Amino acid sequence: MDLQCFLCWKVVPLLLLLPGRFWCMKVHILNEQPVHVLPGSKLVLTARIEKDPWEEVSTITWAREPETGQDRAKVTLATCPAKTPNCSGGRPDVQMNLKQQETTLQINGYSIADSGEYSVTVIDHSGANTTGRCIVREYEAVHHVSISINMSHSTLVCHEAWGTEPSFSWLHERAAITQQVGRVSKDGNTLFVTMTPICGHFTCMVGNKLGYSSATYTAAPCESGGRGMTAAVVCLVLLVLVCGGVLAFLLWRRHRQNNRGERLYEHAGNTI
Repeated sequence: MDLQCFLCWKVVPLLLLLPGRFWCMKVHILNEQPVHVLPGSKLVLTARIEKDPWEEVSTITWAREPETGQDRAKVTLATCPAKTPNCSGGRPDVQMNLKQQETTLQINGYSIADSGEYSVTVIDHSGANTTGRCIVREYEAVHHVSISINMSHSTLVCHEAWGTEPSFSWLHERAAITQQVGRVSKDGNTLFVTMTPICGHFTCMVGNKLGYSSATYTAAPCESGGRGMTAAVVCLVLLVLVCGGVLAFLLWRRHRQNNRGERLYEHAGNTI
């Protein structure tokens, strides 16, 4: 047996005896970031712990600190031993639990003061620790909706300031957009106008879970079909009146000629 093979057989058993030194325990928060929470509702964050079978978790700590700013003082929300499946935090509305390899933090009655960067720190039996982080923000209503127009490309773009999860929809003259008017982009904030010329009222409505807001772009008035029909009816009435007037004049003239002939005949008879 050569020296290299001999060293391999000696080193491998040593590595198997010390698995904790070569395994890095990890923890990450499963919620999609950033997490937006409605005021007054529950905030629930779930983290998954990845460790080897020999690793033992000693303590789990959830904390929060401001997302921005110089004063980023960390506030501990809950610290619990891993052997305790459920425990309460420093506040009565904070609860934490551990189930298999997942830990959950719950805050009841969320307020804007609960916004910030949340962290969960897991400490093993040897004192090593690993941390997962997540941004939590307040769910905000739609604000300041406006419309801009690009005449060269015949497009209308709807803008919204900072609302959470805004959804866009368009109306033309208070009706849904049809193919004759244009088409809406996949994200909903752009309307490609196909009608020529661009006319009428275009309204962009933006909404989320907290309500709606809208803005309207007003172009030149459209020539509606009703006006054309009215003009046609007026012309038809005028034509009927003219024809009736001509017919009445002809009848009157004929009647007059007949009366004149009768008077001449009577005059001639009286003379004889």
